[in-house]
Amino acid sequence: MSKSASKFQERFMSWKFRGKEIFKPLNTGAIDERVKCVREFVANIFFYTAGGKTIMIDAGYNYERLAEKMEWLGIDPSAIEHILITHQDTDHVGAVERDSDGLFRGAALYVGETENRYLTMEVRRKVFGGLYKLPLVIIDNEKVLVHDGEVLHIDGIKIECIEVPGHTWGHMVYLIDDSYLFTGDTIWLGPTGGRSFLDTLAEDNALAVRSLAALEKRLRGRGLSPIVITGHTGWSDDLDFVFAHTDTVCRAMKKQKPHDPAAPYDAYDESDDTWEKAQTERLKKAEPVADNA
Repeated sequence: MSKSASKFQERFMSWKFRGKEIFKPLNTGAIDERVKCVREFVANIFFYTAGGKTIMIDAGYNYERLAEKMEWLGIDPSAIEHILITHQDTDHVGAVERDSDGLFRGAALYVGETENRYLTMEVRRKVFGGLYKLPLVIIDNEKVLVHDGEVLHIDGIKIECIEVPGHTWGHMVYLIDDSYLFTGDTIWLGPTGGRSFLDTLAEDNALAVRSLAALEKRLRGRGLSPIVITGHTGWSDDLDFVFAHTDTVCRAMKKQKPHDPAAPYDAYDESDDTWEKAQTERLKKAEPVADNA
């Protein structure tokens, strides 16, 4: 099912969102010496390396060029033993679904216990105000169920699990080594800063907004200022920018204002994602855009 779901998303969402400046994925490359990413259409998956060990964050679409782009980064799929899953949407778990190419068959998946209810089919994932059910996700990998506040130590890497429900009922973000926060579809970084992710794709927008505010309070209350890395709109190390609009949601059907000249017209066009750029360019952080209305 995931291959067809990935193909459908590529066609439908390219048509639906082009020109609206909703998605601004990073190209394949490195944020810094610890974090690398692969671009899959509008989505990014990430690899975190410390002490010679690499863990993967999310598994993207059922994407035909994943092994190729991982090779650009010098990462062998067979070396991936641990994958942190923020949530079970097709563009975040496609590479580990049953009908995928099987690059990560031996990897353990870390999934929030609440989120796992989608995978056991106790609940169905719904979008567009509950009007549309997404395809069922079937995964055969070993799963490790994690909980809010749980701290894992994997190959010497510290991982704190923080539940942020709203986009999905059990969406999880991961704070790694107290310095990098991988947020999946919790935060949308727009031209004037971050806000809750796309309204049309949330299970509960009001809950998502509350979760985002709680996440900010949690980080600031502990004096933490991690690099914040999103699934579709890049990264920032400026918490004021990241949490600029915690009380609002990105309205997905409207063109964004102010206009962001760095946002692609059609984010499903990957023609600017190249091997040459992956070797030579560091991935720039999201920056505020001046009002140009």
